[in-house]
Amino acid sequence: MASGKLKNAFFEVLLKEIQLHRSFLAGITVHTIYFGGGTPSLLQPSEIQRILDELVKCFLVSGNAEISLEANPDDLGPVNLKEFRTAGINRLSIGVQSFFDEDLAFLNRQHRASQTLIAIESALMAGFHNLSIDLIYGVPTLTDEKWGENLDSAISLKIPHISAYALTVEPHTALEVLIRKGKAELPAEESTVRHFRLAQRKLKDAGYIHYEISNFCLDGFESRHNSNYWKGIHYLGLGPSAHSFNGTSRRWNIANLTEYIKNIGSGQQYWEEEWLTPAQQYNEYVMTSLRTCWGCDSDRINVRFGKSHQNHFVRHVSKYLDSGMICKVDNIYSLTGEGMLFADGIASDLFIVEPKIGS
Repeated sequence: MASGKLKNAFFEVLLKEIQLHRSFLAGITVHTIYFGGGTPSLLQPSEIQRILDELVKCFLVSGNAEISLEANPDDLGPVNLKEFRTAGINRLSIGVQSFFDEDLAFLNRQHRASQTLIAIESALMAGFHNLSIDLIYGVPTLTDEKWGENLDSAISLKIPHISAYALTVEPHTALEVLIRKGKAELPAEESTVRHFRLAQRKLKDAGYIHYEISNFCLDGFESRHNSNYWKGIHYLGLGPSAHSFNGTSRRWNIANLTEYIKNIGSGQQYWEEEWLTPAQQYNEYVMTSLRTCWGCDSDRINVRFGKSHQNHFVRHVSKYLDSGMICKVDNIYSLTGEGMLFADGIASDLFIVEPKIGS
């Protein structure tokens, strides 16, 4: 999120972008709105309210839309939580990451575990019962015992939605630099696998539904916004680096904030776009649907993409049925608990690879 003078310019340009895209979801009712990426909680509640007002003016927004806000624990207090709630936010996603200070220090997080507990308590008191937290596993400082305690803490707090992500080392981040200089360890694959399996067991025993590889929820508390993405529902992204999808094309905004502000302000194009071939649309459906408990529907493949695509899928998926990585109920194919560990590789093996132009 921008700060200082850039923040004000960004805010005004964002409102303009909303207006520019009023036809993108023409005729489609918007059921979810998500303030995420960067630190959207640095926006004032009054600014959140103004954005929501603009969205309601430009789009068909459902009266019971799920409106989520991502936030770090140290950005939340009793006053602004109440104001966010009044502004229209009805779901909160808190970037907890760990309940242990040493893990937070390794991850270069600014908050501490004590602030996390205060933020969660304050959120519940402010009326945010639709609450989600992020936890990260596979961290070198995180033992199996501590990971189990992290899960136990979330369960004991009765958090209705838990997103558990394996630590990934992104290029040019502080962690990547430390690892390259030998000052930090790479995540160990063996501990990452153990942590994932422990999360599956503990959360299942506590009554959580493992509805997507990285997401667990109590009944009725799945993220409607993210579920729409995995189900292939069209979406519009606003702001720098935001992505949009309408079924046949994918669009992404430029990442640089200064260029984003300048280009929208001057009427220049500020996004890139690619049109998806039928094979790419099929690949996207397979990749996203397999991640969920709802699975991949071979009949839907036939209706949307034709018999040849369905035959390709059924032929290539058979070995994963035999190995126990995928299970099948009627025409629905889903990853098993073990298969989830290899989701990306399995999905790519089911893709249709198109010949390169000129080859």
